[in-house]
Amino acid sequence: MLVYTLKRLVLAICVALTVSAISFGLLYMAGDPAISIAGENASSADIEAIRLQYGFDRPVIVQYGDWLANAVRGNFGRSWYLDMPVAQIVGERLGVTMILGLTSIAFALILAIPMGVLAAVKPNSVFDRAALFISVVGQAIPSFWFGLILIVVFSIKLGLVPASGSATWKHFILPTIVLGYYATPAIMRLTRAGMIEVLSADYIRTARAKGLAPRKILFKHALRNAIIPVVSLAAVQMGFMLGGSVVVELIFALHGAGYLAWELISRNDLPTMQALILLFSMFYILFTFLADLLNAWLDPRLRLG
Repeated sequence: MLVYTLKRLVLAICVALTVSAISFGLLYMAGDPAISIAGENASSADIEAIRLQYGFDRPVIVQYGDWLANAVRGNFGRSWYLDMPVAQIVGERLGVTMILGLTSIAFALILAIPMGVLAAVKPNSVFDRAALFISVVGQAIPSFWFGLILIVVFSIKLGLVPASGSATWKHFILPTIVLGYYATPAIMRLTRAGMIEVLSADYIRTARAKGLAPRKILFKHALRNAIIPVVSLAAVQMGFMLGGSVVVELIFALHGAGYLAWELISRNDLPTMQALILLFSMFYILFTFLADLLNAWLDPRLRLG
């Protein structure tokens, strides 16, 4: 297990370095950063002064090394638009997005896994058809439309939950449903397919022949093996949720990191965008790494790969 963990860790570090290089490259993909800070109407002297102030006159590899060293310490520079430390700006908003992402993936797993198991145990039944219907609807409904419908019904008409803001846990109910329902179809289908395949395996038939309790066969033997690809998918979905929560945060006025990205991307605030892209990517890599370790624990055969 230690060797497998070290291999996955080295791979995660390599991916992280690649992502950091891409994030830093955004600084120059948008043009001359000195002109972006000074403005297009600035004089040549002002642009040159800014280039010297921010160190843009140095070799790019030196700038990347300094930026990466500072980023590891949590220093992402200052926002060009807000003129505040980027770490402070992102730190104030990241908590909202993390809460939304964690509650959403929990909602998706709690809803999708039982539906997938029931659909696999009783194929072509009413449970199976209902699960497939929910899956199709979940893929067909746009998140923004679904969110607006929930606001109209549960906030405006019934007044059960707040429509916007993040002051209390009630403010996260509707955003969690919208974002979590987005991930439910894929998790449910994968659980159903995995359970159907496992339930037809020889070792399951042997367990039944030995007279083991159906519940023990289902949860201890079948689900443990069928859940392995679901763990990997859940990690990927969690990464997508953190990076793709912009629309949901806009609809429900959740001032998280996604809302911050929307606010500053139009203002060409590259240091803040660099930090957000890097942080979201690091979370994605972390979740994938943890999912690999969990899968290796569930199935020791994976450690030999």
